[in-house]
Formats: sequence, structure tokens, C-alpha cells
Amino acid sequence: MPSRNPNPGRKPSNGKRNDAIKSARLPAIETRSLRKVYLPNVVAVDSLDLAVEEGELFGMLGPNGAGKTTTIGILTTRVRVTGGEAIVAGANVATEAPAVRRRIGVVPQRPNPDRGLNVVENLVFHASYFGVPRSAATKRADELLERLGLADKRDAKVEALSGGQQQRLMIARALTHEPRVVFLDEPTVGLDPQARLGLWDILRELHAQGRTIVMSTHYMEEADQLCDRLAIIDHGKLLALDTPSRLKAQAPGDTLVEVTFDGDTAPVVDAARALDGVSNAETRGPLLRVFSRRAGEIIPALIDAGEARGLTVRDIHLSRPSLETLFISLTGRKLT
Repeated sequence: MPSRNPNPGRKPSNGKRNDAIKSARLPAIETRSLRKVYLPNVVAVDSLDLAVEEGELFGMLGPNGAGKTTTIGILTTRVRVTGGEAIVAGANVATEAPAVRRRIGVVPQRPNPDRGLNVVENLVFHASYFGVPRSAATKRADELLERLGLADKRDAKVEALSGGQQQRLMIARALTHEPRVVFLDEPTVGLDPQARLGLWDILRELHAQGRTIVMSTHYMEEADQLCDRLAIIDHGKLLALDTPSRLKAQAPGDTLVEVTFDGDTAPVVDAARALDGVSNAETRGPLLRVFSRRAGEIIPALIDAGEARGLTVRDIHLSRPSLETLFISLTGRKLT
């Protein structure tokens, strides 16, 4: 990897201090032309360039199968990279994997605690993998359980925890060795609304402490509410990257009208495009998508156009400009 020393020919007067300053200026995560191909020829990550700053809560937004989990797998050394380069917490994931693993914490998509251990034992045993002495690990575990609202479950078996409590246990486990970067892969999948909001509060607290957090999600509201910046990803490609507010400002200014008919809408799309006030229209089987600044006015015309071609309306849905309408405008499909 090229040197980042702005004065490569000059010897620093204080090596340790210089390294600390340099480290503070480097991204917590940096990828260059990152690529992952599964046999026979499935491209999961396609020339991905990212830079996540220290202390940032960074989100990867995209539908299932977009490449988010594979990207996190590469950055956490669980997936071998096919091409390109990834640096996490100052270490190369391909050539310095043990160093990367010491510096990161990982919260999996589905909780996977050791069910043969109780709650506190899960944390203490995990810390021991990173060389944390038992006494220090126990103290750290109790602090984390208190902070995450699990102190009363300290000696309970994992089976006694709810889904939300198990996910909090996974966050506590990821923090036992004081990692520099925490990765969360779809952390709220399967949680009820109350547990999801509780987990949001925990992530906000970790972020406020200055910890670097990278999370993947396909929930728009989650990405919008939590993240400093978002990378919109689909088919392994980076489609857009910015703050949630700036991304929403890039969304088409028109309202998205989705009309579902009982048959193929290809014969209707040209008639839809010809309507006054329609900026774009596309068809996907029985679904007709139309962007228009006069959404309410064009709906009857869309219904008439379908009925004139022997189609009957099954459903109509309107969406104001949002992260999802931006995603649809970029990819032609929804986040789910």
C-alpha cells in the first residue's frame, strides 16, 4: 500500500508522536477496488471504494443480496477477498488478518452465543480469546451488562433471554476487548419494534462515545435515523454515498406512483409516459412505476390506460421523495 507520509524523504523528530498523528488522520476503514467473486461467476462485491472515518457511524443500505454481508465478511476477515485491498484499523485484511481481528468487534446478523454458558460466561470466555485476564474480563463484563440493561440476567442461561436481549448480549460480547471498530450486520432483523428502538438507543450511545461503527441494513428509517453517512449498494456496486439528508435531496422530486395490475403492464408504459406531468415510467411484470409531480391527477388516467388494455387494478401505492425512491430511481427495485 502506498505511503501516506506527506514528506516521505523527511525523518520525523518524534517517531511515536508522528505515528499517532498519522494514525489519527487515516480512515478507520478504507477499501480500494474491493472485489469478491464466488464460483462459478457470481460477483458479490464489484470494485467497491469506501473510506470510513474514525468515530463515524457508517451505514451500508441495500436490499437482501446487495453485497452488504459479503463486504462486512471481507472487512472482518471471514471472507477471502478476490481482488483489491481493504485496510481496517490500520491493518490489511488479507495479509494482517490476526491484527484486524484484535482491533474489531463483530455483531452477527443472528445471535450466536455459546448456549452451554450463562450470560456473563459468554463475555468472559470471549474476552479470553483476546488475552484479557479473567479478573479484568469479569469486571468489564459486569460493566457492559449494566450499561446494556442485562445486569439482572448476569447468571441466566442464554435460553432465558428474549431476541432483543440476545442481540444486546452480542453487542456486549463484541465490546469485551475494547475494539476500535464495531461491525453490525443487519442488527435489528427479526426484532420487534420495541427491541429495535432499544437497540437504536444503544448504538447512539456507542456512537456518542466516539466509537467507529459500521452497520448494514435494508431498513430506510434505521439508516436515516442512525447513520452519519450512507453507502447505497446494489449488486455489489456503490451507487451513492453521502449523508442521509443529502441523499434524500438527490431523490427524484416527483412522487412515485406504483400501480399493480392483474397482468403484464408492458402495453401500458408508453401511455403512462405520454401523460402530462410524468417524468418517468417503467414496467416490471404486473407493476407499473410512474414518477410524477401530479400524482393524484394521473392515477385515474393510469387506471383507464390499463383497463383499455384489458387489465384490472389490484393495488395503488404512493411514495414521497425519500431514500427508497432514490434507491428505486437508481436500481429500479425496492430495498426489500
